[in-house]
Amino acid sequence: MLDGDTIVVAGVGTVRYIGIDTPELHHPRKPVERFAARAADMNRRMVQGRVVRLVSDVEERDAHGRLLAYVYVGDVMVNARLVQLGAAEQFPFPPNTLHKALFARLEREAMQAGRGQWGRAEGGPPWGPVSPAG
Repeated sequence: MLDGDTIVVAGVGTVRYIGIDTPELHHPRKPVERFAARAADMNRRMVQGRVVRLVSDVEERDAHGRLLAYVYVGDVMVNARLVQLGAAEQFPFPPNTLHKALFARLEREAMQAGRGQWGRAEGGPPWGPVSPAG
């Protein structure tokens, strides 16, 4: 496991979750972002030591050579669960947008419920408090 939205899968290599983005934990030019360690831990607890199923979208790999996938543990799509828990934000990156609407809905719900990085204990969204209109 590398961070909140990237894992290493035995026999496959580095896998970047499609459609989501978590705060930066290991970036060559950026400091560690707020909630990055928590997001990475949430991801680790869901996938480490478990059998994962990888489902691709339009593109198989990104510019860094990482496999792009929707990652499943059993019937749970980890990408979606991380957004639902407030550990990740939606990050539609065409042409890989199969679950764009799902991720947008889950992000709105997490923000409105104050889950994860959207919670008061975490200081709210990076750009200020969530407006009542959402």
